[in-house]
Amino acid sequence: MGNFIIQGGHKLRGEITPQGAKNEALQVICATLLTSEPVVISNVPNIADVKHLMEILMAMGVEIDIISPSIYRFQAKEIDFEYIKTPQFMRLSNSIRASIMTIGPMLGRFGKAYATKPGGDKIGRRPLTTHFEGFVNLGASINTTEYANIFEIATDELKGTYMLLNEASVTGTANIVMGAVLAKGKTTIFNAACEPYLYQLCTMLNKMGAKISGIGSNLLTIDGVETLHGCEHRILPDMIEVGSFIGMAAVTNSEITIKDCSYDNLGIIPYTFSKLGVRIERQGDDIHMFAQDEYEIEVNMDGSILTISDAPWPGFTPDLISIALVTAIQAKGSVLIHQKMFESRLFFVDKLQDMGAQIILCDPHRATVIGLTRQFKLRGTTMTSPDIRAGVALLIAALSAEGTSIIQNVEQIDRGYENIVERLTALGAVIVREE
Repeated sequence: MGNFIIQGGHKLRGEITPQGAKNEALQVICATLLTSEPVVISNVPNIADVKHLMEILMAMGVEIDIISPSIYRFQAKEIDFEYIKTPQFMRLSNSIRASIMTIGPMLGRFGKAYATKPGGDKIGRRPLTTHFEGFVNLGASINTTEYANIFEIATDELKGTYMLLNEASVTGTANIVMGAVLAKGKTTIFNAACEPYLYQLCTMLNKMGAKISGIGSNLLTIDGVETLHGCEHRILPDMIEVGSFIGMAAVTNSEITIKDCSYDNLGIIPYTFSKLGVRIERQGDDIHMFAQDEYEIEVNMDGSILTISDAPWPGFTPDLISIALVTAIQAKGSVLIHQKMFESRLFFVDKLQDMGAQIILCDPHRATVIGLTRQFKLRGTTMTSPDIRAGVALLIAALSAEGTSIIQNVEQIDRGYENIVERLTALGAVIVREE
């Protein structure tokens, strides 16, 4: 396991470019299973989760060629179903949550798929009900195989239907869409997730020959086709990285430029950070962050305390709740952070409290941050990264702290952030990775 050793208190300066979007990459890479023809995907982030998903696809029989460091060619000519059914393969796929998104394309193209309970962040319950109810609605059956905790999903023929999803699950919607594009007839999905990741996935599928309308809305209509072909697709910049860099600049009182953000796809993210008093200037498709000696949290029009909460798109993404919380630590004023979707995602705040942050954990979903107004610096400490986003929030806190901090279990951060030590060092951060 690796550690980051961070010498805090250094202002950052310069330009940084966000990687390709992690969440989009995991979806569109799974979509390459829908055709036997080559699919070329560019702006692929070099992160642990993506590399692990590629390892899973290669074990299934997918040919993957590296055209350049961020461009890959995928070709799923044949799939090794005998190996997919083995406990060895299930252990491989069990360690990453994105593996569940291989079911939709496998079911659509081959009429069968195998799955086990996926891994991923330990941030509370993340049920798969939406996925499996969608497959059943399309005509699939689900059975337990001879091996414990391994499920076989099969169908003689997927048939289009109307369905109202029980929640606007991003991965659930993606999985169902990938199954429905090859189903017979028309599928209508209401309460579909409409994040930019879904917009990108559906756009790519239409390039491959799918017939999806309503893209970008919560009502998708899919006319099934018999086969799909290859295409080329470029992944959007990662809006979670953009938000992370906004928070990092604010807390460390730094002046940086975030390049090539695809600003129009950031939704409510810049607005939400501006409510915390963070000054953000759009410059074309870039964001310029100013060094702010003081930034003040707004209050509501009736004088009550500001609440920042997560919600399905176009609401504030839950992946940035941890970053918003750490951003508020050095602000002037107070804010209630409400993490609605996951009941364990705020449990990292005790580490921030140890550093001197004034945070009250109200319950598993809510925390009140009382800003320090830069009157007191956080102090360096040793802490462990519990998940990707909390890990980066701790890293941001450590960059602003007085003294040395050690973050353990940084493999969690590697899962979602590409070469983060090198990229932040180029801005003036003092970070050493220790294996």
